[in-house]
Amino acid sequence: MMLLKGKHIFIIEDNVQNRIVFQVALLRHGALVDFERWGRHTIARLTRRSAVDVILLDLMLEDGISGFDLYDEIRALPGFAEVPIIAVSAMDPSTAVPRLRAKGFNGFIAKPIDGYEFPKQIARILEGERIWYVE
Repeated sequence: MMLLKGKHIFIIEDNVQNRIVFQVALLRHGALVDFERWGRHTIARLTRRSAVDVILLDLMLEDGISGFDLYDEIRALPGFAEVPIIAVSAMDPSTAVPRLRAKGFNGFIAKPIDGYEFPKQIARILEGERIWYVE
């Protein structure tokens, strides 16, 4: 079943192993995947994209870059005010989720992800749900 067929997913993740796991799970369901590893060039890369359906954002990136700060920068871009942004992070959910909800994120998926459930979780967000997977 191709849950994500034709959906453009942009991943911001500095850990190569995590990115590969995410990418494989998403590609198996027909997604078109692009990524930015460090967060430094995220805004430039996003502005060059023709369309993005959902953004997966790590909260703790290298060089002191925070996913919370990147969220604000992405939301300020023309055409990105309504694109769903999901935090995919190992940050403690008890502190992360209240901040994410307050900021307006569309969801939280705790690392390590479940490769089987992950595409389903992304599909649910694309259908308009907000999800907070902390287990």
